[in-house]
Formats: sequence, structure tokens, C-alpha cells
Amino acid sequence: MPVITVANPKGGAGKSTATLVLATSLAEQGASVVILDCDPNRAIKGWRAGSSRNPVLVDGDVTESSITAKLDEYRKKFQFVFVDLEGTASRLMSRALARAQLVVIPIQASPTDAELAARAINLIQEEEQAFEKIIPYQILFTRTSPAIATKLERQITSQLKASEVPMFRNHLNERSAYKAMFFYQLDLNELDSRDVNGLPAARDNAFRLAEELVNLVIGAKEAA
Repeated sequence: MPVITVANPKGGAGKSTATLVLATSLAEQGASVVILDCDPNRAIKGWRAGSSRNPVLVDGDVTESSITAKLDEYRKKFQFVFVDLEGTASRLMSRALARAQLVVIPIQASPTDAELAARAINLIQEEEQAFEKIIPYQILFTRTSPAIATKLERQITSQLKASEVPMFRNHLNERSAYKAMFFYQLDLNELDSRDVNGLPAARDNAFRLAEELVNLVIGAKEAA
């Protein structure tokens, strides 16, 4: 089953949020999902779903010596395996990329994020040469306005398109519901609309992203 690595060397890019939103959305649709929390901050390690009908397993005890064996084990048991990574050059990063069917690189619409995303892409390309395999990747814009793109966002998107950098069509919008997932330790469908604003829109955004992710994984598999 596919290993999806979520990586960016910049903190605050929305990496852990993207991982959790995508993983729980797939689980809500009936998929079996596990997250390996390999980020030093362990933002997802303590997260637990409440009464999810199909809960996401979170493994926060992963090291560079154990990750390969764990990935091989989880791929046999789960339909989707997510790896939340810091995104800097390391043996842990290298071993995760060696097993990845897709790398998601979350960025905010800022020059700094775009620059560090380029570093992540360079790491992927180095691993491609080392392992003599293609490692598909996609840029995912996070914390964007659902209403209208900013001028800076349009400029960065235009530059990435000109460089033929693959990007998600859908963005992970700025939604209070995504922050509430961490605060209440619940997934989007467990949250109560009386406590959190904009839940229907957040759920729809998550569903569309998860749907696009599945299509990307299928496309990468067919291309391979």
C-alpha cells in the first residue's frame, strides 16, 4: 500500500496539519490509515481520535534504525501510510523517501516557504539518483484563503508553473476547524459545530484534498 511522505524543512508550513487532515479524511471514508510521526516536535504523536468509526493509528516512536522495518510492516496492514517528516537531509529522511510513492511538500504562499520547498525538491532529486527510481512529489499550498488568492500567492504559483513544479489543484485552506482538531484531539467529523466555526466547509476541503491525493497516488502507480 502507498507510503505518503509529508516533508518541508520549514517549521510552520502546515505539514503536520496537512498530514492529519488528509489521513483522517481518508479514514472517515473507510480506509485503514497509519501516521508515523517523525517530526522532532511530535505534533501528532499525542493526538487520538475520540469515537471515530475508523480511527487513525499514530506511531510516534520511530527512529532512523526502525523506520524501514516499520514502513514495510505497516504497508502490509494499512491502505495508507503517512510519514510526517522534518524535511531536512538525514538518514531518516532518506529511508522514508526510499519507500515513498508520493511526497507532499506543504508550503504557505511566501518566498521563504517556496525557497525551502526547493531545498526539499533537491533532496528528493538526490535520492532519486541514489536509488535510481522516480519519487513523485507535489506542492500543497496551505493556509490559503478559500475566497480569493492573494497577489503573492498568484505570483508564486505562476513561478512554480513556469518551472514545471507539480502542484495540488486544491489547497488546504485556512480554517479554524483544522486548529480545533489538535486542540480537542478529534477528527473533523467528531468536532461539534457548536464549538467550531466553518465545519462543513473544512470537511468539504479535506474531502476534495483526499480525493485528489488518491488520484495522484493511482497516477504515480500507473506511471511506475
